[in-house]
Amino acid sequence: MGCNSCSSKDGKPGGCKSNGTCGTGGCNRMNTFNWLSDLEFPEYDDFNLVEISFKNGSRKGFYVNESFTRSMTGDMVVVESGPGYDIGQITLSGELVRMQMKKKNAKANAVYPKVLRKANDRDMERFEEAKEKEQKTMVRARAIARSLKVDMKIGDVEFQGDKRKATFFYTADGRIDFRELIKHFAKEFRVKIEMRQIGARQESARLGGIGSCGRELCCSTWLTNFKSVSTSAARYQNLAINQAKLSGQCGRLKCCLNYELDTYMDALKDFPKRADTLRTESGEARLIKTDIFRGIMYYSFRDSNMSRTYALDKDRVKEILAMNKKGERPVELRDSIMLNSNEPEEQKFGNDVHGVIELPPEERKRKKRRNNKRKSRSGGQKNKSSNQPKGGETKDSNAKPNVKGGQGKKQSPKNKEWNQNKPKGQKTKDRKPSDPKSTTPKNIQGEKKENQSGQKNRSRNNNRNRNRNRNRNRNNNPNKDKGGDKQE
Repeated sequence: MGCNSCSSKDGKPGGCKSNGTCGTGGCNRMNTFNWLSDLEFPEYDDFNLVEISFKNGSRKGFYVNESFTRSMTGDMVVVESGPGYDIGQITLSGELVRMQMKKKNAKANAVYPKVLRKANDRDMERFEEAKEKEQKTMVRARAIARSLKVDMKIGDVEFQGDKRKATFFYTADGRIDFRELIKHFAKEFRVKIEMRQIGARQESARLGGIGSCGRELCCSTWLTNFKSVSTSAARYQNLAINQAKLSGQCGRLKCCLNYELDTYMDALKDFPKRADTLRTESGEARLIKTDIFRGIMYYSFRDSNMSRTYALDKDRVKEILAMNKKGERPVELRDSIMLNSNEPEEQKFGNDVHGVIELPPEERKRKKRRNNKRKSRSGGQKNKSSNQPKGGETKDSNAKPNVKGGQGKKQSPKNKEWNQNKPKGQKTKDRKPSDPKSTTPKNIQGEKKENQSGQKNRSRNNNRNRNRNRNRNRNNNPNKDKGGDKQE
């Protein structure tokens, strides 16, 4: 059958030359052809399990997501829980969940809780109220545990989305009997209590923080498996064994020590073993440091100063060790680069972890300790004396120096007037500057009267004591007091 647009001859189209058919698409350009119709594809079923995280990824789980919920990655959903429901966020869906389950050795045929629905406004309000209660609950729980003298540390508290259940995460050295503690918690908080023990690394992962590198902690962002870290990892990387620098916020060794350990182990395979000392005719050279990735070993002679260092290639070190095994010693460490401390270009410790730069000692000015009170008093007296006329003062040349302040005693103006007008042959008694009384004749007479009255009071007290002693003796020995009764 021909087309109207094509010229026909004897009932046959002349344009496409298909002998009466347009199957080649020459005339009808809207025709399509399925080129994959002969290929066989496996049947593909949508994976209905999703991964949901709770409390910003501190806890994750797998749930069944039915099609009627219409929830996808990033949605806040309500899921089934033990005594009620919980609220979380979908983080993975589809085939990625299958790979994640394979990584965590989770079976796809197991029974998992279901996703109920998307979270509405009322659900989110209760969820926010539960989050606000967590900090106050943790502080109160720590106070109760301390009052009961339970040897544990409560690190975090997590409320369920419907506020019916609270999970207390704690760290402890061993097993703890907290049955009495749970009773107090249930009475105080009026919710179902669950106690869960975690390690120090899990605690830091839940709390989060900033590491010494300036980034967020690996355990709280992407690290899921915690591998054991030993001090040998630091030794292989030529790091100083400093517990304060090698430990993280959890108090354990940093997990990042294992990141580059395999690279260091592969690079150390080519280095010679037991190469701490090299024997030459000039003496014994000992190993100072090793540049692992450049393949250079630094040696210095024991007799010489540490400032003269020799950089040897690892192949050269192997040759010298082979000669030492045969009993031979090289004349010198040839084919080496001598680093002198006087050359400023070679004094770079960029690849040296143990390099220490010595700074010049700081010059500190010593502060002179002075008694400000004494200084103000002496300065005030000097100013007063300078303003008075010349005839109004007399300097006491025989005054003794003051031991504490290093200055001589200075008389008050009343004492100076008395010294000027005193009768001949009479001595003056200078009082202390803190004494408000002046040594005037009236004061001296008053002192004499006080001394006489003091002597009289002393004599009266002595007489009273004698009378008291006599009365005591009489009470103890009544026959002796009577005097008439004598034993023959």
